[in-house]
Amino acid sequence: MGVRSALLVLFRRIARIYFREIEVAGEVPHPRTGGRLFAANHVNGLVDPILVLTQAPCPISPVAKSTLWNIPGLKWLLEAAEAVPIVRRRDVPGKSESDNEAVFVRVASHLVTGGNILIFPEGTSHNEPHLIALRSGAGRMLSRARAEEGGDELTFQAVALEFDARDVFRSRSLVLFGPVRRVADMPGADLAQEITDTLREDLSELLVEGSTWEERVLVVRVAEMFAKDADDASLTHLNQIGRRIEEARRVLARSSPDDVRAIEERLRSYVRRLDEAETSDEVVAHVARRAASDAPLEVELEPDRIARAAAMIATLPLALIAVVLYWLPYQLPRFVTRKLDGDPDVASTYKLGVGLVVYPVWAAATIALAFVELPSVGLALAAGAVVLASPFAALAWLDRWDHLAARASSLLAPPRERRERLVALAAERTGLMQDLDALRERAETS
Repeated sequence: MGVRSALLVLFRRIARIYFREIEVAGEVPHPRTGGRLFAANHVNGLVDPILVLTQAPCPISPVAKSTLWNIPGLKWLLEAAEAVPIVRRRDVPGKSESDNEAVFVRVASHLVTGGNILIFPEGTSHNEPHLIALRSGAGRMLSRARAEEGGDELTFQAVALEFDARDVFRSRSLVLFGPVRRVADMPGADLAQEITDTLREDLSELLVEGSTWEERVLVVRVAEMFAKDADDASLTHLNQIGRRIEEARRVLARSSPDDVRAIEERLRSYVRRLDEAETSDEVVAHVARRAASDAPLEVELEPDRIARAAAMIATLPLALIAVVLYWLPYQLPRFVTRKLDGDPDVASTYKLGVGLVVYPVWAAATIALAFVELPSVGLALAAGAVVLASPFAALAWLDRWDHLAARASSLLAPPRERRERLVALAAERTGLMQDLDALRERAETS
């Protein structure tokens, strides 16, 4: 196994630790895919390329800003990944057009000889709820490659990256591959611009966007509610529903703006009442389903649920050990992020980068201390096993914490009061969902 392959295996494991779930969907490329430029949206600094490179079945070389090569440790990783440096005007204000000419030649040669390239055409990571203007670099690279001998078979493909909480450890992510486009199918009057426009359209079709963060959050809230009712809360399904809701909202905002404002205010009111009741939509949706079927509101203990609960309880001692043992290294990435102004555009990058250094060093130092201080090798080996295993038990509890906290908070209220509050919220939710569904159908048939 080469260095690059070994690094991919390592970073796939790291990505699976950093994210609770990673879903890959769409027109996923074949492992033998070649001569293709992949273009993705960019919201998470270094995390975005790691996601695409580790989840794509085929080898891909990323295009990255040249300033990253100034970081000693990162420079080695970039070279191992066969990354291509590109000079940005914001990094080198006096750069000329010729500064990137060699880059375009190198990318063109890589593509026509069967290599793949990853680029982020927005040019920088950002904190907007929608795509920002796409640079023409991807189009110009493909245009140059198209002019080379053997460039007739080149393709390009949009890749949408979605997150349920992009700067939060153990969130979920979706890598959604768009349609494959052949460069030879482009009309060719202005090839670079046509490719740029096509990428913009494809990425917009794949992403759930909003003109403001409030608008996007509301769209996602509604998508989550429909997904719960369909018993499929995967990010792939959420993305599909969210795009339909986004399009429906766009249609209704033109034809029935008052209806849109009214339903959004009802949604905000419902969310406020959830917060006041210290419960979640998941709990209320469960109550609504049981009320609709005339079943008792109490949760029945099914065998698989009992087994999961038993497994969680069994790992609780290890999780508690990890909370104590790893409290300091868990805080360090957050501390560094805050010290660096807490820029949301790169928060995940800082957290991931610092964590990659801090956690292994801390674990190694703790194990070394065990061998020095404990009276026998057997005890030291046992302590080392606990040091290595306990974080994974803690991750299982972390993944379930929000769900458990919502359940526990709901159970703290007096039984009758809790029941009345949940029944009222369930009735409100049922009416809200019926009206949302009617509005969506109206938009889709108009």
